[in-house]
Amino acid sequence: MPVEGGSSSGSTSAARHPKQKRKAHSLSIRRTNSTEDRPPGFQRGDMLEGQDSKLPPSLRNNLLDLFGQIEREFENLYIENIELRREIDSLNDRLTGDGQTIEGGDPTKGALKTKASHSTSQLSQKLKTTYKASTSKIVSSFKATAGSRALCQLLKEYVGHRDGIWDLGVTRNPPVVLGTASADHSALLWSIETGKCLLRYAGHAGSVNSIKFHPTEQMALTASGDQTAHIWRYMVQLPVPQPPPDVTAPCDDDQDSSDREEGEVDGEGPCEVPTVRVATATLKSHQGVVIAADWLVGGRQVVTASWDRAANLYEVETSELVHALTGHDQELTHCCTHPTQRLVVTSSRDTTFRLWDFRDPSIHSVNVFQGHTDTVTSAVFTVGDNVVSGSDDRTVKVWDLKNMRSPIATIRTDSAVNRISVSANQRIIALPHDNRQVRLFDMSGVRLARLPRSNRMGHRRMVCCTAWNEENQSCNLFTCGFDRQAIGWNINIPALLQEK
Repeated sequence: MPVEGGSSSGSTSAARHPKQKRKAHSLSIRRTNSTEDRPPGFQRGDMLEGQDSKLPPSLRNNLLDLFGQIEREFENLYIENIELRREIDSLNDRLTGDGQTIEGGDPTKGALKTKASHSTSQLSQKLKTTYKASTSKIVSSFKATAGSRALCQLLKEYVGHRDGIWDLGVTRNPPVVLGTASADHSALLWSIETGKCLLRYAGHAGSVNSIKFHPTEQMALTASGDQTAHIWRYMVQLPVPQPPPDVTAPCDDDQDSSDREEGEVDGEGPCEVPTVRVATATLKSHQGVVIAADWLVGGRQVVTASWDRAANLYEVETSELVHALTGHDQELTHCCTHPTQRLVVTSSRDTTFRLWDFRDPSIHSVNVFQGHTDTVTSAVFTVGDNVVSGSDDRTVKVWDLKNMRSPIATIRTDSAVNRISVSANQRIIALPHDNRQVRLFDMSGVRLARLPRSNRMGHRRMVCCTAWNEENQSCNLFTCGFDRQAIGWNINIPALLQEK
């Protein structure tokens, strides 16, 4: 997660939370001790040297590594096959030495044939099992994504930040705009249709870690590494949408987005748009990085979550601290409020999330839930009576508020899960991963789709957050990542549910 204070954009990789993120591997094949008879200094890339290939060198090397692992597996099974044959030959020799013949009407023939047949059957079964498991992982990485593209179409890319984007959100009332919070100390507002940057907030002195919009007014709430949360007003005018470009037309100078220089950005820079530098209210009772903040129902109070292991409840009008919510053993990672009730859920690195109840003004109760084995990166409410939690233990769990003893559904993934979101109307869970994937599941844990990801589509680095917009009878999903861009997707809900 973001670092405290004014970290430079060059130190973005160090701006994660103090934990070490696990790298997700798309292939997991058993390593062997077999050796390759190759001359010293031999590189896999030399195997294709001189061949006319249009594949990028990195992709060619990756393919060669995968095929090399397959080759080593076949080599080991070949050696095992030779050993089995030697054992059979040895058995035959012993039987012959005892005066028994293998051919003719010898009664031992049936037993010998049975043993040999059994050994051959075992080898065949082992071959099938091993390569069905190992090659399926390889083949799955080359499957065509035509189906996913039909379900999830790229809407727009929002490029202009100069460092990783930690969070994003969509306004709940007109004008409907997209907001992004970045490690470059700024928050930007975007036109969803045109992808144009409309306004920049530059009031923070540290990484902006979270952005949430007021339920009825044109106000935004941002949390920062400068140990404060800001409430600020905005006024934007949406541009007239232009006709979409012909994406099917070839372009000779089209470049692989993964080859961009670190300092290169596309689109309008943040300095070319109107800038707000003064907050309407500053909330500053924390002693550490403020990692997230959200509005309580009605918008008169806000809650903040910090690395000082506490969550604070503030009055918006006076900026006064109402409650300090303590109890977590380690740094908080996220906080979320219920859309219709005075409930708050906070998540932490201590592997727990807590449910805070403020429905009774005189008291507030808290319940602790230990459903994960690693950092709980986020926990969010749904429109119904559910809580969905995601964790670095590579699981997402769905809970029923009426009975929180055990999850009603568990989703297991191959990579750590970051800030999740749930669509209000269709109740679809969007999972952003460390391995650049974004997957969609329903509330029962059934996988619906995976967003397209290639060199020209999708994120090039870790995906940090997702947010839904279901206005105007359409369903859009927005994602942001450490590659400094946010992406809008149009989700074909009828086709998605039909695929299910």
